[in-house]
Amino acid sequence: MTTTETDIDQLLVLCKKGNQLAQLEVYNRYQKAMYNIAFRIVKDTAEAEDVMQESFITAFEKLDSFKGNAAFGAWLKRIVVNKSFSQYKKNNRFVALREKEIVEEAEEDFVSIEEEDYTNTKVSKVLKCMEEIHSSYGQVLTLHLIEGYDYEECCKVLNISYANCRTLISRAKDSLRKKLNTL
Repeated sequence: MTTTETDIDQLLVLCKKGNQLAQLEVYNRYQKAMYNIAFRIVKDTAEAEDVMQESFITAFEKLDSFKGNAAFGAWLKRIVVNKSFSQYKKNNRFVALREKEIVEEAEEDFVSIEEEDYTNTKVSKVLKCMEEIHSSYGQVLTLHLIEGYDYEECCKVLNISYANCRTLISRAKDSLRKKLNTL
């Protein structure tokens, strides 16, 4: 075990005892990465912050269920992804937007992504194109390519069949390729 893993294990023991300083330290170590995950899914800064904070609260409340089979960060990431998708579905359940609003929203989202200081222009182009493709394609690509989830994990998070997941990822990649080729 590395010293970082040992250190986080010690912090988690303190967190289980209700030590707020330990909880703050865990929060400070993981909050940026968890915010980025939430933001890529919910596409709104305020919503991403809320999802991230709710995820930490849930993680600290359910810390006894953390078995240590995987890294704490991976366990926390799963909570963030699940809460992000729940929030995304909740927000988009009955939203009807006109085309002009969709274009304006996509432009706003892209501006906020650029603010994260992506210096690589290729990455910026890919992220911009991911914003422009269908939202279900963007979600599945975010899970699979950016977050590193395999097909089975994507199926569980999105609540779809394995065959549907493979088809969705294939079509999403195809759609992204076509967008990238038009640039």
